[in-house]
Amino acid sequence: MTWQTKQLSEVLEYEQPTPYIVSSKNYRDDYKTPVLTAGKSFILGRTKEKTGIFPSKDLPVIIFDDFTTATKFVDFPFKVKSSAMKILRPAKNISDAKFLFYMIQNITFDHTGIHKRYWISEYSKIEVPFPSISEQKRIVKKLDKVFENVTIAKENAEKNLQNSKELFESYLQSVFAKPGKDWEETSLGDAYDVRDGTHDSPRYQKEGYALVTSKNLKRDLLNFDKIKYISEKDYQKINERSKVDKGDILFAMIGTIGNPVVVEVEPNFAIKNVALFKIPKEQNAYFLKYFLDSKFVIDKMMSEAKGTTQKFVGLGYLRSFKIKLPPLLGQKVIVKKLESLSLETKKLEKIYEQKLADLEEFKKSLLNKAFKGEL
Repeated sequence: MTWQTKQLSEVLEYEQPTPYIVSSKNYRDDYKTPVLTAGKSFILGRTKEKTGIFPSKDLPVIIFDDFTTATKFVDFPFKVKSSAMKILRPAKNISDAKFLFYMIQNITFDHTGIHKRYWISEYSKIEVPFPSISEQKRIVKKLDKVFENVTIAKENAEKNLQNSKELFESYLQSVFAKPGKDWEETSLGDAYDVRDGTHDSPRYQKEGYALVTSKNLKRDLLNFDKIKYISEKDYQKINERSKVDKGDILFAMIGTIGNPVVVEVEPNFAIKNVALFKIPKEQNAYFLKYFLDSKFVIDKMMSEAKGTTQKFVGLGYLRSFKIKLPPLLGQKVIVKKLESLSLETKKLEKIYEQKLADLEEFKKSLLNKAFKGEL
C-alpha cells in the first residue's frame, strides 16, 4: 500500500485554546470538568465552571504544548490552564486523531535552548508518511492492543518498584520506633558536633573551589553536575567555621530537607545552607545517616520547619532535635543489617527500573516500525 508524504498542517487543523481557559484555579476532586496541560501532570485538577468547555462533538483531539512540543490525546470534555498550547484536530475524512497522536510520539524534534512557540513556525511543517484512513485505523487498532499490555506491565513494574522502596523504609522505621532498653535519649547537639555552612552569597566564578548546597545532596551521594565555584579566599573563609572532613555527614536544611550524605572521600569543597555533623569516636556515622533518612524524622522536621515559600530548619533546631542512641556496638549491628537490606533493595530497584526502561524502548521501536509501514 502506497503512503503519501504530507506536512502535519495538511492533516491536522489547530485551534487556539483561549475560549477554554479556566477562570479560577479553585480545583476540587469532586468537581466535574478536568483542567488540562500537555505536560507530564496532564490533569491539573477539576473545575465547577460550566462554560467554555471543549465540546464532546469535536472529540477526540490532541493538545500540543507550543513551547515544549509535548502532546496528550484527549477524548473527554475539558478546560485548559493557559494559552501555551494548541488544540489539534484531525482533518475531516482523511485523518485519525489517535493515529496522528501516535505518529507525533515518533517524531524527533529538538527544541532545547530556544523558548518560543513552535507549532505554526516549525512543527506544523514537518513532513510525515501518511497512509489511507483505513490503514490508519488498522495501525491504531494494533498499537492500542499492544500498548494496553505495555501499560499493564509498566503499572506492575512501577508497583513492584514502589513496594521494594517501601519494604526498606518500613524496616528502617521499625528500627527507630522500637528502641532497645540500653538506648539513651539525647539531642543531636549533645551527641555530635553540629554546624552549618555559610549563609552568605559569595561571588561565583568559572572555576575554583566547589560550593556544595542543598541542591547537590541527592540520594546517598553528592552530585556535582551543576556545581558552582568560588575563590580560594571565600573557600578558606567558609571553612574557618564549617570545614568538611572525611566521615562527616551533610544534611540539606533548606527546600528539600534531608538527603543525608556521608562524606566518603577527602573533600575539597565548602558548604552553603547545609548542616554539617561531625561524628565522635563513640558514635557511628552511618547510624546517624539512617536516622536522618528515616521517614518519621523527615516528616517531623518538615512539619516543624519554618518559612512559607521555602521551608528550612535552623542550626538551633537541629542541635535540639531528640535522638535515642544504642551503644556503639549496637549501632554497628543495626547498620550492618540496614546496609544488607539496602543492597538487596537497590538490586530490586535496578531490576524494575530496567524493566520500565525496556518497556519504553519497546514502545519506541514499535512506533518506529508502525510508521515505516512494517506493522
